[in-house]
Amino acid sequence: MASPEGARRHFSKGLLLSASILALWVPQGSRAALRIQKIPEHPQKNQDLLLSVRGIPDTFQDFNWYLGEEAHGGTMLFTYIPELQRPQRDGSAMGQRDIVGFPNGSMLLHRAQPTDSGTYQVAVTINPAWTMRAKTKVQVEEKHKEPPITHLPMSAGIMVAIIIGSLAAGALFIGSIAHLLLTRSWRGQSHRTTTTEEPEAHPNHNAGDENIYEVMPSPTLLVSPLGDPGSANTAMPLPLPENHHYQDLLNPDPAPYCQLVPRP
Repeated sequence: MASPEGARRHFSKGLLLSASILALWVPQGSRAALRIQKIPEHPQKNQDLLLSVRGIPDTFQDFNWYLGEEAHGGTMLFTYIPELQRPQRDGSAMGQRDIVGFPNGSMLLHRAQPTDSGTYQVAVTINPAWTMRAKTKVQVEEKHKEPPITHLPMSAGIMVAIIIGSLAAGALFIGSIAHLLLTRSWRGQSHRTTTTEEPEAHPNHNAGDENIYEVMPSPTLLVSPLGDPGSANTAMPLPLPENHHYQDLLNPDPAPYCQLVPRP
């Protein structure tokens, strides 16, 4: 049977081993849970860069930002302690950089320069025995300059636009002239058609009067008017029927008139 002193030693060794395993396991899990998001992902010169920390606990003691592969005093940018009235304290690596820390562990770099490129890492102290760490690499690029060859397509595009515009203007001018000529030609044809068809539209009513009246032979001798003795009717008289009554009327006998004697 084991003595009480041996049991105490065995219990102490087991507790120490558990504490060691827990101490080694917690930072690895904390490092895996903490991450940094770059906004924008590919920053350019004179552009603001936000390094947003994700997965940080709600309560923590402080956090430190470093610029470099190693985290020490020479690479420290600043320390942020939320409990202080002025929570941010700049480190030796801050230099002339304009960096602002936030209570959620993030940092904002104003007007980033190519010299600001490197490895940024943050260490969040939850308690004296628990510190969470995360790192990311930042590459600040120069603004892309358009090479001289890019101006050629632009100039060519302008020339093409000018040529197309000139052709369109010329086509519009030619179309206007053609339209004007066609309009005048159409009007001339319409005027000639109207002039040609005008006599048909107003027929001469006297043209058909030639055959309206028929010449009828007069049964008697036509006598010209007294005012026109020289104009004799040349119409041929119809032959009179052989009847002595008509002959008596034409050639009366003067004898009966001679027998009339006035009374005394």
